[in-house]
Amino acid sequence: MPGNKNTLRIALAGNPNAGKTTLFNALTGAHHKVGNYPGVTVEKREGIRIRREKQYHFIDLPGIYSLTAYSIDEVVARDFILDEKPDVIVDVLDSTNLERNLYLCLQFQELGIPVIGALNMSDEAESKGIFIDDKQLTLTLGIPLVKTVGPKGTGAEALLDCIDQVMAVEEGSPAKADTGSAKSQNAGTSPSEAGLALPDKRLSYGAEIESRLETIQEAIASDTSFAAKYPVRWLAVKLIEKDTNAYRRLQEHPQAASIETAAREAVVWIEKHFGKDAEIIISEQRYGYIRGAVKESVQIVRKPDFSVTEALDRVIMNRFLSLPIFILVLWAVFQLTFLLGEYPMAWLEALFSLLSGAIMNAMPAGLLRSLLVDGIIGGVGGVLSFVPLIVILFFLLSILEDVGYMSRAAFATDKLLHSFGLHGQSVFPMMLGFGCSVPAIMASRTLKSPRDRILTILITPMMSCGAKLPVHVLLAAAFFPNHAANVIMLIYALGVILSLCCAFVLKKTVLKGDPTPFVMELPPYRSPTLRGILWHVQEKTWLYVKKAGTIILASAILIWAITSFPAYEPPPGLAEDSVQATEAALEHSYAGRLGKFIVPIFRPMGFEWKLAAASVTGFAAKEVIVSTLGILYRVGAEETEESEGLRDAIRQDPDMSPLAAFVFMLFTLIIPPCFAALATIKAEIGWKWLGFELVFLLALGWVLCTIVFQVGSLIGLGGLL
Repeated sequence: MPGNKNTLRIALAGNPNAGKTTLFNALTGAHHKVGNYPGVTVEKREGIRIRREKQYHFIDLPGIYSLTAYSIDEVVARDFILDEKPDVIVDVLDSTNLERNLYLCLQFQELGIPVIGALNMSDEAESKGIFIDDKQLTLTLGIPLVKTVGPKGTGAEALLDCIDQVMAVEEGSPAKADTGSAKSQNAGTSPSEAGLALPDKRLSYGAEIESRLETIQEAIASDTSFAAKYPVRWLAVKLIEKDTNAYRRLQEHPQAASIETAAREAVVWIEKHFGKDAEIIISEQRYGYIRGAVKESVQIVRKPDFSVTEALDRVIMNRFLSLPIFILVLWAVFQLTFLLGEYPMAWLEALFSLLSGAIMNAMPAGLLRSLLVDGIIGGVGGVLSFVPLIVILFFLLSILEDVGYMSRAAFATDKLLHSFGLHGQSVFPMMLGFGCSVPAIMASRTLKSPRDRILTILITPMMSCGAKLPVHVLLAAAFFPNHAANVIMLIYALGVILSLCCAFVLKKTVLKGDPTPFVMELPPYRSPTLRGILWHVQEKTWLYVKKAGTIILASAILIWAITSFPAYEPPPGLAEDSVQATEAALEHSYAGRLGKFIVPIFRPMGFEWKLAAASVTGFAAKEVIVSTLGILYRVGAEETEESEGLRDAIRQDPDMSPLAAFVFMLFTLIIPPCFAALATIKAEIGWKWLGFELVFLLALGWVLCTIVFQVGSLIGLGGLL
């Protein structure tokens, strides 16, 4: 029996933006990404809490509005509940918008799985004058309710106590949970009162509908093995709602044909009798029940005359100002990132330069010193120098997420995106693409239309992710020192513009069709918590540093090896440590030979062999481009005691120019993403679209960059940019 289990499997479910992940973090101590916009969780996450010798296995499911699922994230949530059958469902309810949230709760009750309601954001509701009588609502709905505040952890212990009591009732034994902590944490709700001896409540859809549901339920229950697999009443209701997934599951029943016929006949009768679509009738019955329950248990003491959210939205969501404000916000983010990050980045460069000098003074010349100085410090150190910029950028973007601005950005860009054939909600994956392409691609699961999903996935890699940022900063600082932030902003803007133009072309060719309407709630503005922001920054920065210590380190060593072998013997009269000998040794190496071999392909874009070689190594991870350039330019092997750094070394290369640097930044922006992102594309939309993406981005990058370089050279921009 479930009550005897030492491990309980608990599904955290609910509407988008109800605070599921925040509550999940409070319950498990995990620190998953939390954002103040819908669709943050795009796959189920799992966490463990051990308390009183019992293990609570929590599964944080993507947000859904109904068990009639359309998008992939909704399918993930529905299928887990139906197929995995958790011991308890904790329905996380937004207390500030209870009527809408209870719609899903009523569907959970029909599954036959114990349901507990977490009245989340209860503090925010009370600040708005919304007071919920949770005891009365508990009796009305027939499920225990616990008030919670996810960011503060309020009600977490009470919720665990309530889970214990519900499972004790399922076992048929007296409640064994200690309710003291519940009372202290839950502002008056006692799970011992709420969780035990509750009336068996079940929404009635009216005599006419119930009589037909009863007939369908009896037919479904005639096969006990099938009835044990699927909730009988839930399936019957879904058949009336014409849910395609329910009809597909019904095919496993031995009497599927006759039951399907009975269900369709019931639908015809109901629609004729009520004069409306059956799904609308079921929905109206649910909302009617919810309105009655809310009227009995919710009191609105006052409605604030002044709303900060409404006042801000009058400006931020103004149809003339919203898009310029969005562009201004992004521009400010990049300006501030570069302004604050320039000094710590220079300090790290100086630190690695000193470290290189110390090793060169302490060790004799040889392969080991070359590996340490040229390979590891020159390769990995160059990437780690950009950590301050990554931290600052992610810090600022996390504030925008937590405040609630990202949802406004979606609406600000919705009309623009629609004109290019994209869904308004595509802005979320595109914005996430500024951080990392992998979660950005996965975030496309929130889109309901397969066409919109594919289109969004194909253009998302053109966003300038955090891995591309070091390349952009390196070249912008080297060749545009007085306008570096503006140049980087331009590259980011070009990524957005290119993605929109490509979406328009793809919509007219391989992905014809109209985008689905964009409907999404705007969450209220909320004060970001320092703890939440720091966890966002820590998670993303750690991924960057971890990649530097694994993939990039291995790549740097490999690149050092192919730039150091085969060994080069300088001719008589040429000093081994001279600049000429170093350059000749590089050209003699395997990397030099590869670069010389492929450079005809890259030369129309203005790239000589070093940039050509760096472009190839960048396919593994874009940060590797910086490592490759650091090794090729032998930053750690300068003759002077004070290394001038990679930026100065590149700037002094006679084969480099501001125009070539800008084109290389553009090429890095467009070419296919890292191996991890490519694997994610394959997992999401298959081999066919992955192959299309590779060919499309390579062709686009080469053609566009060739045009930019050739036209720029023709009009004399080669040395003027």
